[in-house]
Amino acid sequence: MQKSFSVRSLVLASGMAAAAMAMVGCTTTGNTQGKGAAPSSRAELESQATAALNRLYSAMPGTRELVAKSRGVLVCPAVIGGSFVIGAEHGKCVLRSNGTTRGYYSTTAASIGWQAGGQSKAVIYVFSAQDAYNKFLSSDGWSVGADANVAVGKAGANGGIDTTTANAPVSSYVLNNTGLEAGVSVNGSKISKISM
Repeated sequence: MQKSFSVRSLVLASGMAAAAMAMVGCTTTGNTQGKGAAPSSRAELESQATAALNRLYSAMPGTRELVAKSRGVLVCPAVIGGSFVIGAEHGKCVLRSNGTTRGYYSTTAASIGWQAGGQSKAVIYVFSAQDAYNKFLSSDGWSVGADANVAVGKAGANGGIDTTTANAPVSSYVLNNTGLEAGVSVNGSKISKISM
């Protein structure tokens, strides 16, 4: 009888995890983020990336100038995740330099936590230093925290970018449906080049 209960519990837990992943479609990062859906085409990814950048520019003064003078910016407009004890996130990204698309990438991350649910968020990486950008371009799979330290984008006293973030070789910004998420680490994210 105890064994039967354990199998039933496992099936129930699996079903709840699948439901949590299905909830991803119900939680969004706003109309500019593809309504929680991963982009299915190159044009849709490009459109969602531009919308995510525009949201960042509105959320934190000074980011438009930071991106304009950067070596490159990697925009992942719809990183979709779900969790039930074990969480996973995945999304597609576009790399731009001087306003021109340089390639397409995917991002994945895993986590362990005790919350059920799903979400969609935009993650933006700004490469301010040439050597950090070159290392990213030449990598065959780039891991945040292992291959590069990424500064979490923070606001200063005036609401704009603080000087530590502005001077970091690589900085990251996370946007959810309410705006910029302060202090969110992206350590553990793995980014790989893809064809689209």
